[in-house]
Amino acid sequence: MLLTIRGVIEYRELLLSLVIRDVKARYKQSFLGVIWAILNPLAMMLVLSFVFTRFIEVPTEGLPYPVFLYCGLLPWNFFATSLSSSAMSLVNNAHLVTKVSFPREVFPISAILVNLVDFFLASSVLFGLLLFYGVRLTFTLLLAPLMLLIQLFLTAGVGMVSSAMNLFYRDVKHIVNLGMMLWMYLTPVVYPTSLVPERYVPIYMLNPMAVIIDGYRKVILEGCLPNSVHLATATLISLIVLLVGHILFKKWEPLFAEMI
Repeated sequence: MLLTIRGVIEYRELLLSLVIRDVKARYKQSFLGVIWAILNPLAMMLVLSFVFTRFIEVPTEGLPYPVFLYCGLLPWNFFATSLSSSAMSLVNNAHLVTKVSFPREVFPISAILVNLVDFFLASSVLFGLLLFYGVRLTFTLLLAPLMLLIQLFLTAGVGMVSSAMNLFYRDVKHIVNLGMMLWMYLTPVVYPTSLVPERYVPIYMLNPMAVIIDGYRKVILEGCLPNSVHLATATLISLIVLLVGHILFKKWEPLFAEMI
């Protein structure tokens, strides 16, 4: 893995070129351009806020529901779109995979970084909501990058596996999209973790994204520290997923050219 990291750093200019190319392609000939990165999660937040405040009341521990919801939607959308893009990254760059020698990991990584750009753009709405609703920010906000780092470990691990498997079985991209929908309901995106029955919490928190999203809310909205045991467990699981994903990716890499 250290050799791979060194190789990716060595080819950082290629990685940057892929990211810039994909960002431009995503919004090419689009009237609103990068504003779509903000409008998509904002529209989802408005619709879900209407449903869960008018028809179904969800406890948010004193927080305005739009802020509570958006703080969960933001990292979840980044996770889901990154995996969807990663699954297609090798297939979409088949002409480079078969002709040029460099670490093939740059493709799923570049797909994740493209969505990271959207994540940062959409984050501006969150800070606007915090100001609008008068949510006080504390020093714990400085821990938000830690939540993002753990999420990147998990996303990169799953992304590498899905991108490689999609070369062998093109159904994988559909499985990923379906899996994201089911995974979302097992993650506290639209509801708080306090609704999870106490006896199920230890099992529920084995889901790294549950810990990560709950962690974002705690450090940004609640001004408190995440549960250290849950955070350590999520970090360990994410690192294991990253390591296993990398091992499988390198194991299958010699077969990429003949499968395209």
